[in-house]
Amino acid sequence: MPTTSPATMNPELPACDLSRRTVRVMRRRANGFVEFEFSVGWPELVVELTMTEHDFQEFCLKQNATVL
Repeated sequence: MPTTSPATMNPELPACDLSRRTVRVMRRRANGFVEFEFSVGWPELVVELTMTEHDFQEFCLKQNATVL
């Protein structure tokens, strides 16, 4: 039975700009925490994060992220 090694596979992936970083605020909690989604390159691929407002602001600056 023939097998295909990962080295011979050539999936077509959408273009990705790794310098593009975005955040989408989902919720600001009464206790001062911000829940948000963060993406690098592909806007549809996100991680959910929670930080204090101060840390969130610093994170956005360091990542040079666009707030959506």
